[in-house]
Amino acid sequence: MKISVSKENHLKAIFHLQQEQGLVTTNALAAALRTRPASVTDMLKKLKDQKLLIYERYKGFRLNSEGKKAAVQIIRKHRLWEYFLVKKLQFGWDEVHEIAEELEHISSKELTDRLDSFLGFPDTDPHGDPIPDSQGRLQVRRQLSLSEMPLNKIAQVSGIASQTSEMLELLQYNHIRLGTRLEIRKKFPFDNSLEVKVRNRPPVTISAQVAKNVLVKDDEGISEKH
Repeated sequence: MKISVSKENHLKAIFHLQQEQGLVTTNALAAALRTRPASVTDMLKKLKDQKLLIYERYKGFRLNSEGKKAAVQIIRKHRLWEYFLVKKLQFGWDEVHEIAEELEHISSKELTDRLDSFLGFPDTDPHGDPIPDSQGRLQVRRQLSLSEMPLNKIAQVSGIASQTSEMLELLQYNHIRLGTRLEIRKKFPFDNSLEVKVRNRPPVTISAQVAKNVLVKDDEGISEKH
């Protein structure tokens, strides 16, 4: 089934929202896509006609199994292209999102599978998000935000929740990347900012907002696919 670029963008946005909220409202989807609720309503009717989502009257809507499958494949392409751009073309991790937004709409499954193979079947993209495999399975990982970590315990950065270019640039400036090992030396009750020590570098102070968006894992780290 051929799906338009606009429909793909709606499917992907619904998928991410329902991961957080369960049922998704028209207003929440319109806000995520930065568009008007009326245009979202029109698209939802089309997706419902294509049997890609379920609507619950007065409550909201969610993707059905076919809708989820389509959304996950879009996410798979997006994250593989981000990986390719960073690892093979040396783009910065704060430069690739918009380019991948365009590349994710290339429909060739063969190209996607060959890209995956060429890259060595990576598990995560440059921001630590899991890349769905060819069967659409996503790896589930146990992660905490840096703000939840106790003092003086070594943790490893495994993901970034907010991936705005501004956030990623700030982290890069402070030498915080995927795989960086760090520990919290001090918590400041006044504004919940943290003094963080990255190995071989002087301590830096980061805000509570930044700390909430830096995801870390302990030694157990990763669980099964499902």
